[in-house]
Amino acid sequence: MFNKGKIKELQLRSRIVFKSRFLKVLSPLDRFEFLELCNRRKYKAGEYIYYQGDPGTGMYFVEKGVVELIVEAEDLANKPTFRVEAPESFGALSIGYEMRRMSSARCATDCTLYGFFKPDLVTLCNRHPQIGIKFMSVLNSIALRQLQVTLRTLTEKTDVATAHSLQFETYYTGDHMPES
Repeated sequence: MFNKGKIKELQLRSRIVFKSRFLKVLSPLDRFEFLELCNRRKYKAGEYIYYQGDPGTGMYFVEKGVVELIVEAEDLANKPTFRVEAPESFGALSIGYEMRRMSSARCATDCTLYGFFKPDLVTLCNRHPQIGIKFMSVLNSIALRQLQVTLRTLTEKTDVATAHSLQFETYYTGDHMPES
């Protein structure tokens, strides 16, 4: 029999399943399968989830609470902070790509988060390859969109030649290929 706490947990999880922009490409059943692999954890207000510069090992979905993404800037007066609330997610690119964290994540309130890490992605791809492909497709779309915005901004701040040379430099030097 379900107790009130279990029912509340299912309601909160359902909110992520049905309202998360990240998971919208998955069917409701696929979303539940995905969340079964996520690790639920509670954090206290003020607690850090990770720090800027840490290796990226996974992404997080907010079930409850508010998370601040803080960029530690040289200019302390200009310290960008972004707030993430349920049912949104953050840290997505770290799971599919070898990237260090570009911000610190700190709980502004008591939070309940679902973490999805690289070993979870391997398990997902082995158990449900179709869901794994859809998941990676979302990651690739996010990465492409961020690249487009970054290149447009770089072009505006410098020039097209600089943006173009940076875009293709790693390709032509072979840095895009994984090490053997």
